[in-house]
Amino acid sequence: MGRVVWFSNGVKVNRGSSFSSSKRTPPNPEETIAAISTPFGESGIGIVRISGSSAEPIARKLFKPKKDQSYFISHHFHYGEIIDNQSGNPVDEVLIVLMKSPKTYTREDIVEIHCHGGYFILQKVLELVLKEGARMAQPGEFTKRAFLNGRIDLTQAEAVIDLIRAKTQTSLEIANQQLRGWLYKEMAQLKAQTIEHLGLIEAHIDFPEEEIEPIAFGELKGDLERMIHQVEEWIASYEEGRIFREGISCAIVGKTNVGKSSLLNVLLKEERAIVTPIPGTTRDVIEEVLNIYGIPVRLMDTAGLRKPADSIEQEGVRRAKERVADSDFVLLMLDGSRELDADDLEIFGEIRGKKRAVIINKKDLPLRISLEEVKSRFKDDPIVLISALKNEGIDGLKKMIYTSLVHKEVRATPEHLIVANIRHKTALTQVRDNLSNATKALEEGISLEFIAFEIRAALEALGELVGETTTEEVLNRIFEQFCIGK
Repeated sequence: MGRVVWFSNGVKVNRGSSFSSSKRTPPNPEETIAAISTPFGESGIGIVRISGSSAEPIARKLFKPKKDQSYFISHHFHYGEIIDNQSGNPVDEVLIVLMKSPKTYTREDIVEIHCHGGYFILQKVLELVLKEGARMAQPGEFTKRAFLNGRIDLTQAEAVIDLIRAKTQTSLEIANQQLRGWLYKEMAQLKAQTIEHLGLIEAHIDFPEEEIEPIAFGELKGDLERMIHQVEEWIASYEEGRIFREGISCAIVGKTNVGKSSLLNVLLKEERAIVTPIPGTTRDVIEEVLNIYGIPVRLMDTAGLRKPADSIEQEGVRRAKERVADSDFVLLMLDGSRELDADDLEIFGEIRGKKRAVIINKKDLPLRISLEEVKSRFKDDPIVLISALKNEGIDGLKKMIYTSLVHKEVRATPEHLIVANIRHKTALTQVRDNLSNATKALEEGISLEFIAFEIRAALEALGELVGETTTEEVLNRIFEQFCIGK
């Protein structure tokens, strides 16, 4: 779709854009794909999915209905058996459903065989399907076909994997926002405004002698600035969006016997780590995921950082230091019942430059640590007092972690778009830069050709974002993250 410009001599020019010219290559209609779409293991039900033009013929060859029927009714379950045609023996009692295109996930004919959920049964049924002419699906190929066949845009396809991986209610809401097409809708509106301005600019460039409505440069500049402001708001939402989508890694760091393992157990509400009064009990890094107000936090209880007593503890300390270096956030734990010592000071050096918060544990005991010294050493870091043993101050700790990571309210609503994918942020940053260059060119009186070039580049970046002009390399990189049956 583009802007139609009429000139005084009756000439009509359709101003399209790269955003509306798709580079999608439809799947090969001769190829039918199949895969197991449920996790491996033992379960009540397991599903083998087939998609493509041969899906129904393959199903007819393998399925023997319990009642006589010469055809499948689309979108209805049928009860029967899967037969091994080579031996003539039944493999499993199943429910099978045929879904005729285009009202399917891939917009191709789809057959799903609902078997008992044993690993061997599913593998056997898949093997029979492949023998009848289907090929094994690649990771994410069902969703990729849904995209290539135009049922969903690329941002919606990416939302599918986010939906599967969501670990909290907030990350689920952000994925659903994208899956419903809200991001695409906002990009379409931005595209329409951009095309409107580009059409008028190019009309002046191509037909300077025609009686065309003159460009109101002040109004154009104002429109571009409003668009830039909107794009910057979306870009600014990325840091919070990324945290909710991907979560963070958080290392609990401190010397031996400060209560790191006790804190992990309290936060998880289970005895995950062994707790004893013996220094060096924790020898390896223990990891668990915790939901803190919608943020998936991967907590790591590390070995106490001190001079190791043996080679095993030495390896634990080495791993602890590695995890601290790689972590997104550090919880520095101090023993409030003891004064700061050389071990504490050495740990302070290990976490220099890390985003962190300070926990003073054992507030149920007489306080001997100098709060003034701690505050002077960590002026810009939040400090909280807790008792892991008595489960005191834990809610305050959780709030402190949340506010240290998220600095504003995050709400996934149609009016509040959240960008949580680095690919989307990169494309929007390109859009912003191109529109800013166009605005600057307007201010400096640079030629319309240069302004048109920057606006076209912004449209190209928008096209890449939603998948209209995305390369095969980018598509492969996106879909290889999926499981094979999706």
